[in-house]
Amino acid sequence: MENRRLGALEVSAQGLGCMGMSDFYGPGDESESTATIHRALDLGVTFLDTADMYGPFTNEELVGRAIRDRRDEVVLATKFAIVRDPGLPRSQWSLRGDPEYVRQAADASLRRLGTNHIDLYYQHRVDPKVPIEDTVGAMAELVEQGKVRHIGLSEAGAETIRRAHAVHPVAAVQTEWSLWSRDIEDEVVPTCRELGIGIVAYSPLGRGFLTGRYTSKDDFAAGDFRLVGQPRFADGNFDRNLALVESLREVAREHDVTAAQIALAWVHHQGAVPIPGTKRVKYVEENAAAADLRLTEAQLARIAAAVPPDAVAGTRYPTEVLPSLGR
Repeated sequence: MENRRLGALEVSAQGLGCMGMSDFYGPGDESESTATIHRALDLGVTFLDTADMYGPFTNEELVGRAIRDRRDEVVLATKFAIVRDPGLPRSQWSLRGDPEYVRQAADASLRRLGTNHIDLYYQHRVDPKVPIEDTVGAMAELVEQGKVRHIGLSEAGAETIRRAHAVHPVAAVQTEWSLWSRDIEDEVVPTCRELGIGIVAYSPLGRGFLTGRYTSKDDFAAGDFRLVGQPRFADGNFDRNLALVESLREVAREHDVTAAQIALAWVHHQGAVPIPGTKRVKYVEENAAAADLRLTEAQLARIAAAVPPDAVAGTRYPTEVLPSLGR
């Protein structure tokens, strides 16, 4: 697999999102998840993404165990800032970006991951109570200490990105970007390109919906948060969005590939580094193959037309969560 640059950091052109191996998408299987990580590394997918709030904490531990003997092959990214209480609804989770917490969170992640450095350390969400300059200043100290190699932001707005970058170079901004989530194209994408900051696209497959594998709510495992926490999977929206996916599948059939591969190829062609998540070997193999697809401008336009942003039913997060995005 080819590599791409996120600022000064070189990563595989496609990464692997590890969240679903431990949380949110139903039960996991550590043996299969570990095999998935190892297969990704074998395929050249060496950019692994996790966060302390996935589990919480258990996903970092799983990733740490999986890469223990292959750490030198991995570009490891993790995140801090969301303080998660499993006993509270998501709307009541808190954010911390104060310097003391930045230092505490980094040390805890290093222990769980079993490593002496984090290659890319993100602020998961911007804490409105703390000036971004203070948070990034603490992250810069971690770089000086060798605990972190590069820093990033997740779901930050254009002005925040500029202010952060003025304190310390921001290697990457992670945000949701896919055929059905394109709101960052107005301000965030131009800002990142102007400043030389890479873009890491999470949920590039619309949380799995754009793969075409889900045609009924019965296809989801018990406890899958998409059915209770994602408006685009809610009654009414689900069926309307299925029609968009069928259009995407028609395009995929013409190219003799899967809808997932077409959706990922579109993100690749935007210049982002997608990090599709999976916990199964067969899907990491399918996803990795998308990095080899070469599409013409006419083909890209047709793909985008199959899933018009204004035709997508439902917001990408519940109403109570939306204020935490794009700060």
